[in-house]
Amino acid sequence: MDILYVLIPVSIVVVFAIIGVFWWALQGGQFDSIEREGERVLRDD
Repeated sequence: MDILYVLIPVSIVVVFAIIGVFWWALQGGQFDSIEREGERVLRDD
């Protein structure tokens, strides 16, 4: 039972860290044009 006092706050911190990284990627334009990278692989430059 005592381990729950550690695991619950740690899991909440991990969830907020994942949300923060996802938000940072959204704001950085990581997901603006997903198709662009797929087309870049097919083109011969």
